[in-house]
Amino acid sequence: MLKGEDVVLLLKLIGADPDWTVRTLAEETEIPRSVVHRALGRLATAGLLDARRRRVNVSQAEEFLVHAVKYLFPAALEGESRGIPTAWAAEPLRGELASPPDEMQPVWPDAHGRQRGLALQPLHPAVPAAARRDAELGERLALLDGLRLGDARVRALAADLLHDRLSAVGA
Repeated sequence: MLKGEDVVLLLKLIGADPDWTVRTLAEETEIPRSVVHRALGRLATAGLLDARRRRVNVSQAEEFLVHAVKYLFPAALEGESRGIPTAWAAEPLRGELASPPDEMQPVWPDAHGRQRGLALQPLHPAVPAAARRDAELGERLALLDGLRLGDARVRALAADLLHDRLSAVGA
């Protein structure tokens, strides 16, 4: 069974430098090395990572991310919190969708965050720090939250934007 940290690492590995190591992944995502090591094994077992070639199987990853993640890791908004914008409150969805100015937006709870909104627990506690460190990973994670949390219009747009990012990597 895949875990939240596996999905975070899958998104990190998409387009990653092929010379990655468990140590560099751990440093860049702030997920402990032992957890990264086990996650890579689960991703390989699931067929999402070709361990020998050290590459993500992009077509399988897209199918998993678009169609399965929302069921395996259901999202629910919680109480008001300070944090980092996600889903339709973050780029790239924020630039594509208009939302009412008085509506509370989803955020990953984070002490360093500057926006108030409704808390959405991330796939792994290290997500806010990893997103601050790597903007592209942050966008992919926000798109994934759009798939997990959004209505049909948000999910369709998030799926299209994620497809565009994955196609650019898989080409």
